[in-house]
Amino acid sequence: MLRPQYPFYVANAPEQPNGDLEVTDKFTGEVAARVALADAATIDRAIAAADAAQKAMRDFAPHRRKAVLEHCARRFRERAEELAYALCVEAGKPIRDSRGEVARLVDTFTIAAEESVRIGGEVLNLEISARAAGYRGMTRRVPIGPCSLISPFNFPLNLAAHKVAPAIAAGCTWVLKPASRTPLGALLIGEVLAETDLPRGAFSILPVHRDGADLFTTDPRFKLLSFTGSPAVGWDLKARAGKKKVVLELGGNAACVLDEGTDLAVAVPRVVTGAFFQSGQSCISVQRVLVHASLYGRFEEAFVAAVRALKVGDPKDEATVVGPMISDGEARRLHGWIAEAEAAGARILCGGGRKGALLEPTVLTGVPRTCQLYAEEAFGPVALLGSFTDFDAALAEVNDSRFGLQAGVFTRDLGRAMRAWDELEVGGVLIDEVPSFRVDHMPYGGVKDSGLGREGVRWAIEDMTEPRLLVLRRS
Repeated sequence: MLRPQYPFYVANAPEQPNGDLEVTDKFTGEVAARVALADAATIDRAIAAADAAQKAMRDFAPHRRKAVLEHCARRFRERAEELAYALCVEAGKPIRDSRGEVARLVDTFTIAAEESVRIGGEVLNLEISARAAGYRGMTRRVPIGPCSLISPFNFPLNLAAHKVAPAIAAGCTWVLKPASRTPLGALLIGEVLAETDLPRGAFSILPVHRDGADLFTTDPRFKLLSFTGSPAVGWDLKARAGKKKVVLELGGNAACVLDEGTDLAVAVPRVVTGAFFQSGQSCISVQRVLVHASLYGRFEEAFVAAVRALKVGDPKDEATVVGPMISDGEARRLHGWIAEAEAAGARILCGGGRKGALLEPTVLTGVPRTCQLYAEEAFGPVALLGSFTDFDAALAEVNDSRFGLQAGVFTRDLGRAMRAWDELEVGGVLIDEVPSFRVDHMPYGGVKDSGLGREGVRWAIEDMTEPRLLVLRRS
């Protein structure tokens, strides 16, 4: 179902100057397709096109933006199996999870279509003193300008969509750099966008190696940089971005608290899914699980049994739950962290083995807080178990992290649920749910090293627009 070669897109049009970027099947390691790779001159040309097209895109009426986004959602539904298969191959994501991401891609464009005609303003009463008698104010939101969008490998469709769709809704031109390991999904989005009547130059999609992508960060013609990826890269980009606005959606090491009285029949399957969905390669994957001591023994037994039962292997197999990590190198890195934790006194309850990019779903207990596996983002199929007796101490342990993206709390006590919302230093608190849950119109993002700003279509549109004030004086 994959074609041998895929073009990149410059100013809405496909170009195939080369096939220099190899896209591998992450399970077999074989080259699955070749993609055109952009050079600095092509990136410069795309930015110039976006800059020149910004006025036309600003004037592209909201109902026309809505029609473009609705067209995309409809075409994604029609091409759903093609999109899912490409995702399964290039990212190693199990096919049933790939289909789920395609569904979210459709959701995100549908939400953006709805929001594109809701971008309003406010009427201000300026008569706060005699000096302002006869004055009225109004605001409206206007597009910020050309946007630089950099998306990650783990959700090649939907996290690209969370940048692309709001930019179209807001009336911004944009240039997208998809992850070089997983560019196919973004290029298929480009194929569909090329069918629309967006102004020429409104979009470009350019796979490029990281070391050749400096213009995405430094070029002053961009007025906003939106990046999703690792904290080390994100904060470096912010430091070099100049005067443009920067939105960062970075990493996490999300925790889940199971308070006394939690129904384990409900919680255990949710935590298993939250920890091992798409091989744990999600910034809100459940990494730390804190269980009340009264439940810990039963939870550990049920959780480990459920993890051992997960099918690991070929992501094209409908029964597979855990596929390969994105590369042998990433699997080797995390395998080393597991060994380090075990050497420091942690106990492996299940898993721990590796074969190439396939890392067994692994559960550990007693991991010291000084270990990388505890302190950093694992970004793989690993969960760490611990117990507590004091709820407030558990909240403090969740906060004992340089990350703060989302946290999950299972509790039957409304007061404790509200206290978690007050005390947890994260962007989102989910009650009776794992932190891995996300709906595509909710505000999503973190604090501390987890980033700046929020995604979720309406919140992204706010970042991609600026308020413009009009003051009227009554004669």
